[in-house]
Amino acid sequence: MKAAAFSCLLFISVSCFEFDSMNSSSDEGQVIVVSWANYGRRDKTTCSHGRPVSQLQNMLTLFLQLSIFSQMTCNGTNSCTVDANISEDPCVNIYKYLEVFYTCQIHSVTCQESQANLQCGEGQVIVVSWVNYGRRDNTTCSHGRPVSQIQNVHCSSPSSAEYVTNRCNWQNNCTVGASNTVFGDPCGGTYKYLEVVYDCQGKNFKLHDSVNSIIRTDNY
Repeated sequence: MKAAAFSCLLFISVSCFEFDSMNSSSDEGQVIVVSWANYGRRDKTTCSHGRPVSQLQNMLTLFLQLSIFSQMTCNGTNSCTVDANISEDPCVNIYKYLEVFYTCQIHSVTCQESQANLQCGEGQVIVVSWVNYGRRDNTTCSHGRPVSQIQNVHCSSPSSAEYVTNRCNWQNNCTVGASNTVFGDPCGGTYKYLEVVYDCQGKNFKLHDSVNSIIRTDNY
């Protein structure tokens, strides 16, 4: 799902469909992937009610870059609230607003020694955005596991993104084993899981850059 949001108020909230990944061996939900953000003014009509003309004149303000917005802990989360009252002022005396363009992409979580099944609807293909085999928190895939197996939350296989991308991109469906045999063992003694964030695009979807350009290795 693609969406745009803007806020004239002090806060802006975006959200996607959520799921419980603690007790199931394989599940899917959605996470936010921000594609563009701006704090400023690009037209005279948005957030203009009750404002004098002098506060609506500057329409060339592009201030809040994507990299800055990504640091606001939105990417890879199910929901996010951002303060739209930015302290830095890109255009003094102009009434500004915060705009965010984002997609709710599929977030697949598969516990170790289970199979991840990525799939899209008829006529669509998988486009992978982000992958990790390891552990990033102590709740996902934690049911029945001793504390010693879930306490390392800085575990990541460096080969996971390339492997899943090469195997699944441009396919209608794809199966990947979440195992040390496939990805190696980046953290011995830790019970791991495979996370894949992907979108479903039409078959005529073309990338303007290389396949590797869509793999995001941070901000999740």
